[in-house]
Amino acid sequence: MANTNKPTGFSPVKYLNGANWTGQVNVYYIAAADTNAYYIGDPVALTGTGDSRGFPGITIATANAAMLGVVVAIGTNPGVGPYINPNDPTKTFRPSGAQSVGYYAAIADDPNIILEAQEGGAGPVLTATSVTKNVNLLAASPPTGVLVSAYTFNDATVATTSTFNFQLLGLVQRYDNGALNTYGANAKWLLRMNNHHFKAGTTGV
Repeated sequence: MANTNKPTGFSPVKYLNGANWTGQVNVYYIAAADTNAYYIGDPVALTGTGDSRGFPGITIATANAAMLGVVVAIGTNPGVGPYINPNDPTKTFRPSGAQSVGYYAAIADDPNIILEAQEGGAGPVLTATSVTKNVNLLAASPPTGVLVSAYTFNDATVATTSTFNFQLLGLVQRYDNGALNTYGANAKWLLRMNNHHFKAGTTGV
């Protein structure tokens, strides 16, 4: 059976040393003037500035550039949680457009975290020869009513280029749509952040 087309952005699952992801995060600031929407699973990058309390600023990451990590929670309370908007607890995301207040996001920012993500893009579907190659992120907005990231990685960019966002580490070993996740459209992959603000990118193998 075909792999399910259900992107959820980039999800932390474990560390490079094999340990389970502990849920540890750091808090970052999204300026009120930022016009991007932010969903759980979206990739982010540093802005080079911070807020009045000293929280570092972030914005949405871009392809072929350094990134910081991925969003795991978001809200308006500065650094202490809960990660919701107290004026609208139904929102687990930061809407697009400039906002009246800054938002704060819990970011999985350790460069040793392994993430899960769905293959996307207009390139040929990836095969075993793509394992340990590098790829870039592929931006997308979730459909109406979906409240998690729609980002995937771009199978049209697979190469050894050291500036690409991620390195592929193999397929997720799990059943999907009644069959084992397999090479092909919408495959779920494990990958690490390659071009990272805290660790220089490496050439894919």
